[in-house]
Amino acid sequence: MSSYETTTVEQLKARLEAGEKLHLIDVREDDEVAYGMIEGARHIAMGEIPDRLGEIPRDEEVIFICRSGNRSGRVCEYLAAQGFTKQVNMLGGMLAWDNQ
Repeated sequence: MSSYETTTVEQLKARLEAGEKLHLIDVREDDEVAYGMIEGARHIAMGEIPDRLGEIPRDEEVIFICRSGNRSGRVCEYLAAQGFTKQVNMLGGMLAWDNQ
């Protein structure tokens, strides 16, 4: 069993289109986010997560995004080990987002 939830691109787009205010964190590198991010997402590169835990809400859902869903999944696992309980991985990452 995974220590975090997942969401699909379709589910996330529907929630955003419905006007939900969500915490989105893009964990890709600077050169990757230069090509575009989901509107409203915040950029914290994966390698910076341990030093920036205080910037991540512990008591609210936070959706993590990367290129393919792999790195964001690893960030979700790491946060679970740090006691976070509401982290969500966007499956397929920006590759899936851009293909919608």
